Amino acid sequence: MPSAIPEPVNTPLQLARSLVMEPLKVWLTLLRIMVPIIIIVKVLKELDLIRYAALPLAPFMKLVGLPGDMGLVWATALVNNLYSAIVVYAALARDAAPLTAAQVTVLATMMLVAHNMPLELSIARRCGVSFWAQTAVRMGGALLSGACLSVLFTSLNVLQEPAVLLWTARPETGGLLDWALGQARNLGWIYCIIFSLMTLMRLLNLLRITDLFTFLLKPVLRLMGIGPKAATITIIGLTMGIAYGGGLMIHEARSGVMTARDLFSAISLMGLTHALVEDTLLMLLMGAHLAGIFWWRLVFSLLAVALLGRLYVAVRGAEAAAAPAG
Repeated sequence: MPSAIPEPVNTPLQLARSLVMEPLKVWLTLLRIMVPIIIIVKVLKELDLIRYAALPLAPFMKLVGLPGDMGLVWATALVNNLYSAIVVYAALARDAAPLTAAQVTVLATMMLVAHNMPLELSIARRCGVSFWAQTAVRMGGALLSGACLSVLFTSLNVLQEPAVLLWTARPETGGLLDWALGQARNLGWIYCIIFSLMTLMRLLNLLRITDLFTFLLKPVLRLMGIGPKAATITIIGLTMGIAYGGGLMIHEARSGVMTARDLFSAISLMGLTHALVEDTLLMLLMGAHLAGIFWWRLVFSLLAVALLGRLYVAVRGAEAAAAPAG
């Protein structure tokens, strides 16, 4: 999810301006991405091409217990952002059988693990971590976490009721003008959502709730082999987003104060789980359950990175042993 660094405020007027303008900057950035996507989805629907556009990811959707056309939602998240994917999901949900809460939770969890890949993978590459390795970590992590979650929900027979969308796009009625006006209203509501989330984040920071995450997670990261320097920055990424944590990690990586394992583990963890508050709240709008999009994602990511860190050490050790002496 795109984020804007809040401006320092000293007066009530500056605070009011910041509360309005910072979400507006994020919203305008999103519009440049979302408007073309909305038009493309409309064209695909009118030409009855949705099922073909979703075809490449359809087999993976079946693997995690989702309809094939949900591949278009995930594909949108992969190349763009969560807001764009929600718009596509809302458009498809109007014309399809309702998904269960379990299915929406699986889809939302996969979107949270792997989204906005071009931007976020470029950040990982600038930190000195392999682009393709992180691609495998994110895509593999999304599919594995989604498949495990699907099996878990089915086995326990939980969350099988229809999902309840807390925000839905305006139904398409009438002609092209009515459709355009409806989409404009939907985009207006998205600004309201961004404003609410960013205001909530300010409040959580003011109440030092994010400091609580730091206190709880720092010992866990140490047990995973992530050093103190990387642990602090990783927690920033986990709570505030990869744009914040990744930016700091790029600076630290260039300074040479972190080990290669620290960088790999920290970037992998931030990739699998970041913006724990903002992105989680956003997925609740789709009707996803907190058990999957927050708790499962966090536990899965910690376990995955603990294993990946050990694998990284083993591979590096084998490479060093195979290298010719001198």
